[in-house]
Formats: sequence, C-alpha cells, structure tokens
Amino acid sequence: MARLAQTAGLTDVQSEILATVRSFVDKEVIPHAQELEHSDTYPADIVEGMKEMGLFGITIPEEYGGLGESLLTYALVVEEIARGWMSVSGVINTHFIVAHMISRHGTEAQKQHFLPRMATGEVRGSFSMSEPDLGSDVAAIKTRARRDGDGYVIDGSKMWLTNGGSSNLIALLVKTDEGAEKAHQNLTTFLVEKPEGFGEVAPGLTIPGKIDKMGYKGVDTTEAVFDGYRIGTDMVLGEAPGKGFAYMMDGVEVGRVNVAARACGIAIRAFELAVEYAQQRKTFGKAIAEHQAVAFKLAEMATKVEAAHLMMVNAARLKDSGERNDVEAGMAKLIASEYCAEVTQDSFRIHGGYGYSKEYEIERLMREAPFLLIGEGTSEIQKTIISRGLLREYKSRG
Repeated sequence: MARLAQTAGLTDVQSEILATVRSFVDKEVIPHAQELEHSDTYPADIVEGMKEMGLFGITIPEEYGGLGESLLTYALVVEEIARGWMSVSGVINTHFIVAHMISRHGTEAQKQHFLPRMATGEVRGSFSMSEPDLGSDVAAIKTRARRDGDGYVIDGSKMWLTNGGSSNLIALLVKTDEGAEKAHQNLTTFLVEKPEGFGEVAPGLTIPGKIDKMGYKGVDTTEAVFDGYRIGTDMVLGEAPGKGFAYMMDGVEVGRVNVAARACGIAIRAFELAVEYAQQRKTFGKAIAEHQAVAFKLAEMATKVEAAHLMMVNAARLKDSGERNDVEAGMAKLIASEYCAEVTQDSFRIHGGYGYSKEYEIERLMREAPFLLIGEGTSEIQKTIISRGLLREYKSRG
C-alpha cells in the first residue's frame, strides 16, 4: 500500500508544490525544530525559506502576486509543515486567514494595498477575536470602536493573538454602534497596520509581550491593548461596518480546515516516530512491533491518521467548490484534533521511558497536540456547530 495520508486527484502543480514543501520540511525544519522549540526561538531562517517558496501567497490570486492555489493545496501544505513543526504552520496560519478575508471581502483599494505585499511575506497578518473575559461567546466582545470625526477610536483588550508581535497587520473584531437588535450585527472588522515588535508599537496600541505556553513555542502568542487608538474608516474591512462577524466566521471556517490539517501533520509524525522506534526497540528477543499489543496499536494509529486526513481533504474541497462547509469543517476539526491527541499519546506510550525525555521528538509533540483541541473552537464548540447543522438538515416534519 502507499504511505499514509495520500490524496487522490491532485494536479501536477499541486504534487510539485507538496514535493517541494516536503523536501524543505525534511531538510530545513525537522533537523532544527527541537533546538528552536526548546529555546522558544522564532524560526526566522525557516520563515525566510517559506517566503522564497511563495508560501505566504499560496492562495492569494495571481493578479495580486500570489500563486492562486486552492484551500486544499494550502491545507496539504500545512499538513506537511506541521509534520515538521507545528509552530511553523502557525506562522502562516493567521496570515492565510487574513489574506483570505481581504481577498473575499475587502474593497479593491484594500486588496491592492495589502495583498501584493502579503504574497511576498512583507506584510504578515494576525487574527484577533478573543478577549480576556470571553472565549467562544464572540457576541459578548467588549472592545469598542466609536466614531470620532472622520475615523474611529478603539479601546479595549484582545487576547491570544498568534503572531501578535511578529505580524504587522491585525484583522481585529470589535463592537461598533450600528443600532442592530442582534449583537453580532454590531461587530466590525478593522485592518490594523502596525510595526512589528513589543511594547507600545503605535500611539494607543501596546503588545505587552509573549505569553509563555506549555507548547507551541517559537511562534509568539500575545495580548493587544488598545487605548485611544485612532484608525480611518478606509480600514474597515470591505468598508462595511456591522458585517465583521460574518467576515470573521468565513475566516474561521477555513481556519478550522487549517487546524485539522495541522492535527493531521502532527499525527503523521507521531505515527512515523512510533513505527520506526517499534521496529528498532527489542524486548524478549524480538522487535516490539512484533508483539501483538504494539502491532495492533500501530494499526489503530494508522487508521485514525487516514480517517482524519480524508475528512480534512473533504472539508477543504467542499469549501473550494463554493459550498457551505461549516458542518464538514467542524467534523474535520473535531476528529482530527481528537485523533491527533490519541495517536500522539499512543506513540508516547510505545516509546516507553524514552518518550519522557526531551531528547526525543515525541516529547515535544505531546505538548503541542493539546493546543489543537482548543484552537479555532474547542471540541464541544465543534459538536454544537455539527449538531445544529444536522438538525437543520434533518428537520423533523412530525
């Protein structure tokens, strides 16, 4: 049989892109991931390599300098990168979501202003919905933008910005006074340009510093504090106040496919490490892979990897077709993140005592996998989305 997580029906261009990325991951990411992760160092050289390959513009239309590839191509690229080191995929994840939102919903002026520089990686995006006092209850956002003359003034605190310090563009969801009865129709997305770095990076905008995390090292995760920050009306995404929630949810849908792809990448790597170790480690006169307990565990792990990959590919292809994919993206994110955690733990168990050592790669994966259970919505949120979709589709006529 072919190796796990193969994708049928790819074009020659897609296959070439994936082969190039796979080679880059094997040569430039995996050999350096342990050292960079343990020291919590931003992978600057790896990022430069991704720029040279055009990965920051992979889905940006060709007319704006990108490669014009599909969500499926991007998701498969992310799967390959996460197989090497999840944090590297995090560097381009929020950037991709912001580029997608501008491509789909931005004005022509906004597209011309941002997308060509985003395609080269000169402008890198981060994505901000969450706040210190709220999780998935987006309608309860407190950060507010009030009209003031020919612009807006923003006040409030945002939380969990991946690439908050290293990015120079934030897609920011805040509350505005649109007079709508429904809370989510009073939310607006702003495109906030800022310098890279920490501290007060612009008048009224402070990025306090990196949040220290259990895993997901290297990539910076930050807060953002707005205190009288002024911004023009031309930086409202699509110049459409009150539509920020819909625009962000479109971004989150593709983000869930992205998280599923990252989970698949980690699970693939965890399986690779386990199957290699199980054939080398010997007990009672034979490789532990020959013991039924371990052999069956490998079979279960491989099946979970394959199932998660297929669901991720299905969700990506559905979005590419223009169909609604909230249920399928939720299913893919749910199963991929849960299976990733299970496969990684099984690999850890197969490694025995060595799995607890920082010298072994599986120790890092054990700290990275849990993040995917909560990123872009917890498993419980995915179940809520899935069940609502199912009840909508299978509405009782009784």
